[in-house]
Amino acid sequence: MTELYATGIFLFVLFLLLGSSVWIGLALMGVAYVVMELFTSRPPGDAMITTIWTGASSWTLTALPLFIWMGEILYRTRLSEDMFRGLAPWMRWLPGGLLHTNIAGCTIFAAVSGSSAATLTTVGKMSIPELRARGYPEYMIIGTLAGAATLGLMIPPSLTLIVYGVSINESISKLFLAGILPGLVLAGLFMAYIVAWHYFRPKERPEPEPVMRLGEMFVESRFLIPVLALVFTVIGSMYFGWATATEAAAVGVLGALGLAAVQRSLSWSTFTASLMGATRTSAMIALILMGAFFLTLAMGFTGLPRALAAWIDAMELSPITLIFALTIFYIVLGMFLDGISSVVLTMAIVEPMIRQAGIDVIWFGIFIVVVVEMAQVTPPIGFNLFVLQGMTKHEISYISKTAIPMVLLMILMVIILVIWPELATWLPDNMRQGPG
Repeated sequence: MTELYATGIFLFVLFLLLGSSVWIGLALMGVAYVVMELFTSRPPGDAMITTIWTGASSWTLTALPLFIWMGEILYRTRLSEDMFRGLAPWMRWLPGGLLHTNIAGCTIFAAVSGSSAATLTTVGKMSIPELRARGYPEYMIIGTLAGAATLGLMIPPSLTLIVYGVSINESISKLFLAGILPGLVLAGLFMAYIVAWHYFRPKERPEPEPVMRLGEMFVESRFLIPVLALVFTVIGSMYFGWATATEAAAVGVLGALGLAAVQRSLSWSTFTASLMGATRTSAMIALILMGAFFLTLAMGFTGLPRALAAWIDAMELSPITLIFALTIFYIVLGMFLDGISSVVLTMAIVEPMIRQAGIDVIWFGIFIVVVVEMAQVTPPIGFNLFVLQGMTKHEISYISKTAIPMVLLMILMVIILVIWPELATWLPDNMRQGPG
């Protein structure tokens, strides 16, 4: 009965604060404070200070601002122009032509950014005008870009995976390795959609690109070398166990600064703009995490997570049934909250459930990233939709319609992960990692 009463208070205060437009991090702290005050004898102020300091001073969390800074630096370079120029010769011969540059460009930039919005903005600012000029259908340009940009949440270094790993105290390096194969498979599904469009809508194809000799293709590919070198340095150092996620992030920042210097796009204003952009984003995520740490402590005192896990266990749901229910839950939740908020808000309750059901926490991290990706392109709070609206001036409703096929492909990706869980677990189980 106490757990039920605590749940009611928790939901009432949470929706009251969120509905009042209070910052999500402060809303989580407020809910936790009320729960601690009503249901425990421990002083909530002391508990909040101790919990927030312990969580915020985690060494693992230092990877977060470093990866954000790396993406901010690269966003302010000529990276997007060089990527399009280097990718175009190799994409033009595929069925669907240069639309594949949206997918390939987002896949590459996702491996050095970790942010869906940064990936979308960087690739979109170059690919949208180029594809429009060549006569590709508007709905395909926008839809494929909206879907492919979500790869920034999956392919390491993923900010969502860092937040998830910190929330459940799991190895960030393992989670990064787990995201590689599913990220590439999802990119392949997006490219398959473009190929299907090419064959089923032949009247919408633009004029074929001019023939380019193999030597010219290799010459143009030189523009991809800097960013690919940075990708292999950052991901490879974790893949081979040479560096932890935090150390790899530091190397990535130095590499991004070096790349910007070589491109002659590193000025004092660029440096300070990237640093302040990373500071703002990191502070926002850190505040949300602080609130989540305090809420996790408060929920533990109420016994709600344990009671819910016991209730799920008593229902004897199969892991697949539980995953199906959680998929629906996160899709609905994602319509109202951003991805990182969805993760930290629910982990205190969901983590005991999945552990009770025997679901691998590494696999579940990849699953939750896929369903959170859907939230980026589903109204009314799909962040990628707002970014695309600012870039293209289309209505949100139009952009949402163009992204529907990509959302369906993400649902298909969830099914693939359920059928072949090894996609997410094979690399972490078989590769060396650094100690953190």
